[in-house]
Amino acid sequence: MHSSINSRPQPGGREGRPASCACRCPPRPVLWPPITFTLGSYGDYMNDPNQTVIESAKAAQEIAKTTGKAVDAAREAGGFIARVVSGPLEQGMGIFEDKLRYMRWERQVRLMQKVNELLEELGLEGPTRAVPLKLAIPLLQAASIEDDDNLQDKWVNLLVNAANADSGVEIHRAYVEILGQISSLEAKILDAVYALPFEAIQHAGILTHSLPDIAITDSEDRKDDRKQEPTDDVKLAMSNLERVGCLRLGMTYGGGGSFTRVTPTLLGKAFVEACRVRI
Repeated sequence: MHSSINSRPQPGGREGRPASCACRCPPRPVLWPPITFTLGSYGDYMNDPNQTVIESAKAAQEIAKTTGKAVDAAREAGGFIARVVSGPLEQGMGIFEDKLRYMRWERQVRLMQKVNELLEELGLEGPTRAVPLKLAIPLLQAASIEDDDNLQDKWVNLLVNAANADSGVEIHRAYVEILGQISSLEAKILDAVYALPFEAIQHAGILTHSLPDIAITDSEDRKDDRKQEPTDDVKLAMSNLERVGCLRLGMTYGGGGSFTRVTPTLLGKAFVEACRVRI
């Protein structure tokens, strides 16, 4: 008897033969509708073994396209870096990474040299207390990529104070966050403001029209100076310093911010002190 995967027993007779047929002819196969699968289903791969190869080839093509785009992006980055970074930078894919690595190494070397020099000035052969990793890692990372010497010197001071048990300064993570978010101009403004006695300016406030060069304590005989505003870049700098909690802007009668006068904060005072080293 012949068999077929598509044959099916018929009611009342042998496989594939009508019930009324008495002959011994071979069973006639009964064909059923073919099984269909939706694209991407498990049945596709079981029904057509080549489907797996086809899909794998498609995936490989997509990966190749993505890799090619990454290579092109790296090549374009090299040209882009050459245009925006000062200093010699050769053309070619991957060289921009070497240049950036060298620049970071150069800043790291300066950082280490400055720290060692400052420790020597303090009469120390090395750190006298361990800096916690949660503080040391972000501090060193930020300090090693700072390309402004004035700001990096503040990182140096912060690190030396953190590593010196006799500094009298307790370093907090907030100081690292603040220093990483201010510009050189903003640092100069803070230096000028907190060079004055905190007790004298805490309530009197500071007139801002001469910042960042000079911070002037507000007083009754300076009413005319209260009308003078600083330059726009100083206004923007003060806005950021208020955002990080180092200054507080004055208020207008309508409740808005006034740039003619600022007051210091305890956080700003502590931050500036943490970025200074007493020799």
